[in-house]
Amino acid sequence: MWVWQPSLENSIEALSTKTPPSNVYQLSPTLWKHCVTHSIPPDLFASSSSSSSSFFFSGSAAASLKRGSGLPLSPYRASSIAMPKHACVRDEAGDRDIRPELRPSSFHKSRARHHRSSSIRQRFAIITPASLVSEQIQEHEQEVVPREQMSGYKRMRRQHQKQLIALENRLKAEMDEHKLRLQKEVETQANNTYIELERLAKKQAAQLDKELKASAAEEKRIQQQILVQQKKELTTFLDTQKKQYRLCRERMKEEMNEDSDTPKEEKQERLSRHKETMQRSQAEEEAQLLNQQRLVYERSCRALKRRSLIKKHEFEQEQMREELNKKKTQKEMEHALMIRQDESTQELEQRQLQTLQRLRFELMRHQHQTELENQEEYNSRRQRELHRKHALERRQQPRNLKTLEMQIKKQFQDTCKVQNKQYKALRNHQLEVSPKSDHKAILKSLKEEQTRKLAQLAEQYEQSINEMMASQSLRLDEEQEAECQALRQQLHQEMELLDAYQNKTKAQMEAQHEREVQKLEQKASLRRAHLEQKIEEELASLHKERTEKIKHLFERQERELEMFDIESARLGFGSLASFDFPKDEAR
Repeated sequence: MWVWQPSLENSIEALSTKTPPSNVYQLSPTLWKHCVTHSIPPDLFASSSSSSSSFFFSGSAAASLKRGSGLPLSPYRASSIAMPKHACVRDEAGDRDIRPELRPSSFHKSRARHHRSSSIRQRFAIITPASLVSEQIQEHEQEVVPREQMSGYKRMRRQHQKQLIALENRLKAEMDEHKLRLQKEVETQANNTYIELERLAKKQAAQLDKELKASAAEEKRIQQQILVQQKKELTTFLDTQKKQYRLCRERMKEEMNEDSDTPKEEKQERLSRHKETMQRSQAEEEAQLLNQQRLVYERSCRALKRRSLIKKHEFEQEQMREELNKKKTQKEMEHALMIRQDESTQELEQRQLQTLQRLRFELMRHQHQTELENQEEYNSRRQRELHRKHALERRQQPRNLKTLEMQIKKQFQDTCKVQNKQYKALRNHQLEVSPKSDHKAILKSLKEEQTRKLAQLAEQYEQSINEMMASQSLRLDEEQEAECQALRQQLHQEMELLDAYQNKTKAQMEAQHEREVQKLEQKASLRRAHLEQKIEEELASLHKERTEKIKHLFERQERELEMFDIESARLGFGSLASFDFPKDEAR
């Protein structure tokens, strides 16, 4: 169905406000409401002066439409939105809207024919010249370039942010991996320390057991040697007694044989008594020797036990020193590992900070370079636009001057018409009040006066046109030079502002990097101080543990030796500290 498309803004505004426009005939309210309700343009009832612009776009409207859409408008497309006069408007159901027709007069018919012919001519007024299309394309490109620059700048900033985030994540993962590796090293060191201490404890237990067994074997060997020696001494003693007994009996027999006066029974009785005395004396000496050997054996065994106890104590002290030295060595290795890990962590932190700061500087340099290039391109574009604008103004200046000249000439013509009217009125008045014989002279004088004044007026307007042209040319040059100077000053100020902003940003980043370096140094110093304090505390704790263990060991050994000496004194052995063994026994 036919749809009415308003072509001018005044028609749209008139329809939206539901008030009749000023360029239509005075319609009745009923007819106006009918037009609005059925979407009939009120310009159908307009005068001939407004009818030519009611259905088709004018040249300026078409140009504005093309500038708004950014595409050239073909005449066929423009003609498709026009609606013939007095066309029927159908609704969606297809029913014809029957409304009363206006019956224009012959004058109106002529005006309508003139309107149709002017409308046909205006259909071809919207054909876009190639120069206008090129200008529109350039304007479109000029509008697109800043948007592309801004979108590229934003895209670059997002890419920089992504690079920084990716680098920070990579550095964080590297630091986490480094900390995990250090933790594994510490755990491995602790496990190795525990395993070595367990191995040392088992080794010392085996050595102590071996030493106790060796001491027991040595004690048993010495005891066996003492028993063998005592058995030899007893055998020698018994042999000596037997020899003494035989010598004494033989001497006694010799004495009795020499004494012949003593009876034989008495001799036998004396010999028996001497024998009993000798045997009793030898038995007492043997018992005394056995008792002495027993005491010596028991004292030697006790002394051997004391010496074994002292050796055991010395061996325990040696093992304690070995264990404590091992713990000290392991603690020193642990501290060296902690210091090495702290140094490696500090080096990694410094390297990561340098990498991050280097990337920041590189991205900032790239950003500043992009901003500078965009600003330079913007400056060039502004200068080209101003140059293009000035060239267009210079090209349009003759046309503008021609328009102004036409306006002055029209004003001159209007003034001439007014003066002609005034002249006619003055002539009629002079003719009315003057005698008829003077009419010819009066007309001649008035004609001369009118000619003179029109000549003066024409000269004045010609002078005004010349002055206007000269002043317009001079003013255009001055305005263009002022605009160029203002643009150069503005672009220079903008470049200075950009340079100041970039220097400020660079200074802020340098200050931030300096603060980050100082913060990292403080963090490393504080961590190193805590580490050194921890090392000192652990060394103090180890020294305290060493002192306490040595003290407890000495106290226990001293208590065991004292209890052994008390037991020895109770058994009647006295002091065994200065007991000496024979050389063959002490081997």
